[in-house]
Amino acid sequence: MAEPRIERILGRRVWDSRGRPTVEAEIVLDNGVRGRAIAPAGASTGTHEAVELRDGGAAFDGLGVDRAVASVNGEIAAALGSMPIGDQRAIDRRLIELDGTPTKVRLGGNATIAVSMAALHAAAAAVGEPLWRMLAEGGTARLPMPMVQIFGGGAHAGRRVDIQDFLIIPVGATSFDEALTMAARVYQAAGKVMADRGRLRGVADEGGWWPEFTSNAEALDRLLEAIERAGLLPEDEIGIAIDVAASQFHGGGRYRLAVDGAELESEALIELLTGWCARYPIVSIEDPVAEDDDGGMTFFTSTLGHRIQIIGDDYLVTSAARVAAAAARGACNAVLLKPNQAGTVTETKAALAAARNAGWRTVVSARSGETEDVTIVHLAVGWNAGQLKVGSFARSERMAKWNEGLRIEAAMGTAGGFARWGTG
Repeated sequence: MAEPRIERILGRRVWDSRGRPTVEAEIVLDNGVRGRAIAPAGASTGTHEAVELRDGGAAFDGLGVDRAVASVNGEIAAALGSMPIGDQRAIDRRLIELDGTPTKVRLGGNATIAVSMAALHAAAAAVGEPLWRMLAEGGTARLPMPMVQIFGGGAHAGRRVDIQDFLIIPVGATSFDEALTMAARVYQAAGKVMADRGRLRGVADEGGWWPEFTSNAEALDRLLEAIERAGLLPEDEIGIAIDVAASQFHGGGRYRLAVDGAELESEALIELLTGWCARYPIVSIEDPVAEDDDGGMTFFTSTLGHRIQIIGDDYLVTSAARVAAAAARGACNAVLLKPNQAGTVTETKAALAAARNAGWRTVVSARSGETEDVTIVHLAVGWNAGQLKVGSFARSERMAKWNEGLRIEAAMGTAGGFARWGTG
């Protein structure tokens, strides 16, 4: 039987979790099978990541996506027509060549990633397999360890606190279901901790609580209190992770922590974070210094890399070349994988492969502007990435992904596995 081929590609404007336009792509094969995916959007973005094509002008505060949708319905649809759906690398290569720029500025990274992920879904539907199983290609597939935001800050919460994410990792969990149950207990306890103090202001972009703190360290104190109030053991059952997103408060060679009233050089910021690691059960830190602070990232990794996970996000932007270069200089020991940072699935997988070649851990991640799309859950499982960062334990665009993981775990049954902390 002939391999199904792409018959039509349809682009449309849909809406993300911030009420902003984004791009959905739908691929229809010549046998009637369809695949569909939606591009997410970030608030805290790296300089070198794939660029979203936005319309500018007055409509939607300049954030319209009509031009990106036109890319899908026009050039991309014409270029990919009649291609076999089973060759993801060829599809993505055509997208990369068609755009012709390093960061997808011409067609839009939001257009290319929506089409690239839609092709994955169509390919899985064509062979009648769940996407995660097709991606595993007969190899190991495991449910990832969840990384769950409890308090939102930085660009995700009106900058009421400088650090962008205060998260937990259920390090003592032995299954995906148990990990989410533990996360739910901490999330609810954290809401009560802040409500008792009268300093709960709402919900941040990624679903975490949006409280007011008098200092960045107070957020860690309250998070530790929430873990204990939930009846769980810090360090043994629950580890703390923070996404510093230091580029967001860096300028002129200095780091300005507004809530602390401090202005620090790189060495002083690293000293501050090192002190936090001594005081709190922190097991993972993301982007501890700015994206262009190579010296700071290398020094931080040499200081703490033997003890904790040090993730590059804005610093690496899901780029295989940047991962390899960072590994060569001894910066980071883990990479955050955001498909829309790369612009195609193939480039995302290349960054994962580069990280594995370096002996690093890998974390598949959502963005702050999300939808009901669950592609990243299947990537995390099928690629055996080990960790999944979706946001918090609230808001349907987040829960759609956590719940998809539960469905996959149930489908795997006793043959499935879970990436327990410390197992890669």
